[in-house]
Amino acid sequence: MIGRKMTLMASSVVFVVLTATTGLCEPTDTTRYEPKTVHVFYENVIHFSPDDSSAYATPLVTAQDNGRVIVRKLKIDKPEGPVAVVAHLRLRPIPKDERTMYDRWDRAGNVRLSSPGGPDIEVVKFITAYGGETSYEIDITHLVSRLNGWCTFKGFVDTWVSPAWKMDFSIEFRPVPDPDAPAWVEGVLYEESVSEESLRDGPKTVDVTIPEGMSRVVMHYLSTGHCTDGRGADEFQSKDNVIWVGGKEVYRFKPWRDDCLRFRTINPYCARWADGSWSSDYSRSGWCPGDEVLPVAIDLTDILTPGRHTIGFAIENVRPRGEDNHLGYWRVSSHLLGWKE
Repeated sequence: MIGRKMTLMASSVVFVVLTATTGLCEPTDTTRYEPKTVHVFYENVIHFSPDDSSAYATPLVTAQDNGRVIVRKLKIDKPEGPVAVVAHLRLRPIPKDERTMYDRWDRAGNVRLSSPGGPDIEVVKFITAYGGETSYEIDITHLVSRLNGWCTFKGFVDTWVSPAWKMDFSIEFRPVPDPDAPAWVEGVLYEESVSEESLRDGPKTVDVTIPEGMSRVVMHYLSTGHCTDGRGADEFQSKDNVIWVGGKEVYRFKPWRDDCLRFRTINPYCARWADGSWSSDYSRSGWCPGDEVLPVAIDLTDILTPGRHTIGFAIENVRPRGEDNHLGYWRVSSHLLGWKE
């Protein structure tokens, strides 16, 4: 497996321009390997501006959601032969002056891949640092079957200022003799706000069809807890995430990170408290400011047999909306991976 790393970045990035066009991923056959890197985003600005969401759009990269989502459509010709795939992501806050950044806060974000007829697939999920620059190198070989042909990528940061962040994102195909790559990838769920209100009628349910010939089926599940006022649940008090198949509980856990102290140096604008701690130090529900969020891999081979199944998702005891209108909520996504016999 390719390891992951997170470092401060100061080096230059080589930009290769690819022709943009419409369309989503449509796999194509290949028979010969050539190593390559595909540059999707390069110094593209993410911001929030209801009056002019396209203020920083380019001929290749458009904007959605008031500028908080950048979109690129391009064709990927996957190298021929066995490959591992590594995502390279760099995030830089935009300086306001010599001392401050426009967006000094930790923000949820991702790079995701549009899935034809289904929810988006999170390729990389992250939380920005408090006004600090970060970079990530992440193994995404499990998505290789979807990274061939016409693809639509979306880069997102949950910012509320303009300008806010610059994003670089590229995909590197590396030669390997025997990659552990699934043949089938299916988006199942993508939700930016799972709240107590959205779960009042029960778990979110999704119908999926498992194709014939799968020797192993694994769910990748990504979940982080947040709150609208920066206190208490569900950011600092984790809750049970529960997954059902056919009405039967198959997995339960509490997302939690207790190693956030090690990211202090890349969070220059977070608050420092009288006891010597920084806001970035505190443990949280599945995330740390300035780090990526890796999926939980759940082997469901014995449960998700070929055919149609109903999968349910819920978070228990989410903090409800109070009289002050603040609440807890969760950012959740899931996709299925299948290996052939």
